[in-house]
Amino acid sequence: MIKKISHIAIVVPELTAAMDFWVHTLGLPLDHVEAVTEQGVDVAFLPVGDSDVELLQPVDEASGVARYMQKRGPGMHHICFEVEDIGQLIDRLKTAGVQLINEAPTIGPGGKKIAFIHPKGTGGVLVELYELPGEEVGKKEAENPI
Repeated sequence: MIKKISHIAIVVPELTAAMDFWVHTLGLPLDHVEAVTEQGVDVAFLPVGDSDVELLQPVDEASGVARYMQKRGPGMHHICFEVEDIGQLIDRLKTAGVQLINEAPTIGPGGKKIAFIHPKGTGGVLVELYELPGEEVGKKEAENPI
């Protein structure tokens, strides 16, 4: 089950210049910037309600994000959904014949399980799925009881 939109990621050539618009002009708050070395990017996190806008600056020319920007230029890179059970959803997508980038989840920042659906399987949009580690799920639910 999809729980929410986690973030929308936008690839930019330079974080400082991009934040001039997103933070200073548009007024989104900057939560923090971090290096995600395994993906070859620096990321600025801009919260909007329960979701984020993530600005991705490629710092490794061999990364997928750098190749994406070289081919398509700056702009929307992917949308990410937080899911309840990533393994179950991946199995459902495989059964439906959806083209995946990750046939099994990998472990991302903060211990999240992540997987990407190929744009050919979604009508042209790169989709990321993630599942929070067990203790974070309980913590989030405690912070936001229904």
